[in-house]
Amino acid sequence: MSSPTARSDPQERHPRKHREDDEENRLLPSKPLPPPSPSPSSDDDRDGEYGPESAFSTRDKVRVFDVDAAESTAAPPFSWKTLWLFTGPGFLMSIAFLDPGNLEGDLQAGAIAGYSLLWLLMWATLMGLLLQMLSARLGVVTGRHLAELCREEYPNWTRLVLWVMAEVTLVAADIQEVIGSAIGIQVLSRGVLPLWAGVIITASDCFMFLFLENYGVRKLEAVFAVLISTMALTFACMFGETKPSGKELITGLLLPRLSSKTIRQAVGVVGCVITPHNVFLHSALVQSRNIDHQDKGRVQEALNYYSIESSAALSVMFTINLLVTSVFAKGFYGTEEAKTIGLVNAGNYLQEKYGGGLFPILYIWGVGLLAAGQSSTITGTYAGQFIMEGFLNLRLKKWLRATISRSLAIVPTIIVAIVFNTSEASLDILNEWLNVLQCIQIPFALIPLLTMVSQEHLMGSFKIGPLVKVISFYSSFGNNISFMCSCMFSWTQRLLW
Repeated sequence: MSSPTARSDPQERHPRKHREDDEENRLLPSKPLPPPSPSPSSDDDRDGEYGPESAFSTRDKVRVFDVDAAESTAAPPFSWKTLWLFTGPGFLMSIAFLDPGNLEGDLQAGAIAGYSLLWLLMWATLMGLLLQMLSARLGVVTGRHLAELCREEYPNWTRLVLWVMAEVTLVAADIQEVIGSAIGIQVLSRGVLPLWAGVIITASDCFMFLFLENYGVRKLEAVFAVLISTMALTFACMFGETKPSGKELITGLLLPRLSSKTIRQAVGVVGCVITPHNVFLHSALVQSRNIDHQDKGRVQEALNYYSIESSAALSVMFTINLLVTSVFAKGFYGTEEAKTIGLVNAGNYLQEKYGGGLFPILYIWGVGLLAAGQSSTITGTYAGQFIMEGFLNLRLKKWLRATISRSLAIVPTIIVAIVFNTSEASLDILNEWLNVLQCIQIPFALIPLLTMVSQEHLMGSFKIGPLVKVISFYSSFGNNISFMCSCMFSWTQRLLW
């Protein structure tokens, strides 16, 4: 008796039973079933149905569609259940909008400019949302992330230059994130643990990342949901403790105001929003869902859900940034402390002004800062793996990938922590230099992104039009050039006066 045969459709993993044309299928040539998925304990599981180029192995992908569903040219109706299955990548991406570098920009904007730059924070977040949606679009339509496409589309020398620039900006961002997390540990330990000790503790997060990754991407996304909730709760508590003016807050959002004294803070707010490594990261994260990239209807549906999810995630991050800016606007705008406030001393200034209570505001600030630093360093590890694998086509075990990507950033961070451990002012200056460095790196991520999403041979009917390309290009580069010029002017003033 002959054995049953599989469907001739290569996208279907198992033969369908009780099919109406079952008799016809028996006449087709027999085709072997695909090999079983590797065991959960396997490290080298990047191959599978989606090939070695996939950012996620087949077993790690979240199943959101029925493999038996017929192809369509239009997106199916909206479903809350499907939206829930797509929820996750956007929130991981949004962590970069609330890393310690952003928190320092928020507190300095509030302390020096008051509520007057809240409107700019809102528009900067919208600009960042546009770029992240383009990044997600690239990943969903092509099934590959930006680093992989750079390796395939550019010559070797260009690929190597882009890889080096991506690693440089990742190290710069990671220094800010790890130092911020170390400051949070230092605040919570009341100065018992020095900055370098906090850096070493934070560096161990790559092992926690490896542990979580073995349990699936949804478990990792759940941990980030807890960290984001922690940040929201702590900074909301600070907002409740300080009681900023609701009227001035609404006015700051709706009435654009900008004076010559707050130019530096204004461009700082915008400059902290766009992080080059986040563009690489989001194009890879969206591939954690199983999407048939040949089905236009399913691709459009995925783009719709990812747009909703990314918008919701960045709305949460904007609200938290708004709370932080308002707290420091209420407490320190127009005071002497506004000239010297930074991540290191912000907790002490808050404690002196608002005192203790059931849970001292110093520790509330420390917990929020630690959650921001810890979450952003883990996503930095994630981004480092995708960047290295994509540009160099390396197929390494998980523990080795995480160790290499983490070491590239942690070694210079420990050096920074030892050198700047006793100087708060030096840390603030270093943070400004790192922000400028990331601004310089913006073209090396943004130009490839805009080039790829406008190419018809990659995107097909999903390519962007010239208007979106022009708006994305000039809004990003214009603001970042202004940011660098402002910082250069500030340093020149320090040297001359």
